Amino acid sequence: MDNKINFEYENLVNSLIKDGYLKTPEIIEAFKKIDRKNFTPKKYKSDAYVNAPLPIGFGQTISQPLTVAFIIELLGPKAGDKILDIGAGSGWVTALLAQIVGDKGMIIGVERVPELKEMAERNTAKYNFLEKGVVKIVLADGSKGYKEEAFYDKVISGAAAYGDIPPEWKKQLKIGGKIVAPIENSIVVIDKIGKKEYAKKEYFGFSFVPLITNH
Repeated sequence: MDNKINFEYENLVNSLIKDGYLKTPEIIEAFKKIDRKNFTPKKYKSDAYVNAPLPIGFGQTISQPLTVAFIIELLGPKAGDKILDIGAGSGWVTALLAQIVGDKGMIIGVERVPELKEMAERNTAKYNFLEKGVVKIVLADGSKGYKEEAFYDKVISGAAAYGDIPPEWKKQLKIGGKIVAPIENSIVVIDKIGKKEYAKKEYFGFSFVPLITNH
């Protein structure tokens, strides 16, 4: 990767810091190390550092950097966390989270489109996350979560549910855990404070691809 491109990516990350979207040192470090261009389809590589969503095929996108920064900051991933990533897509968010949770953490990326599952595996493998066992990408209906690896410290989604968060995500979350996910045009943060008790916050004014289920 040439210096020009590194400089462009550094400018993008610095703009996210300056505008207040990136705040936490560990998250900033992950953004600096996990280059968005490595997750962008060849056709759109020249736009990898534009602060906009880009198509990855099958009606899905690699999300806008601003939005990714915002939702990961809301999620607050920590070293050692086990996180369920719904809609792995290109694998960029999966890899950012893997960088943050480190070798003692685990990211389960769920993807329902076989070709995108393979894309996420290829892209996250560039950073040895599959080899280290920090990332596992599974082919499944993300609306049902992934109970084989439950319970999770956190759940994140890049695709918008309609009406409410799928109940399975809440069931598969540890008490004290957190979900950050879009519902229609809002980002919702849900904290699990008891076995069936939840606290909810909502942030308005976003746009996401819809969460696709098998039903």
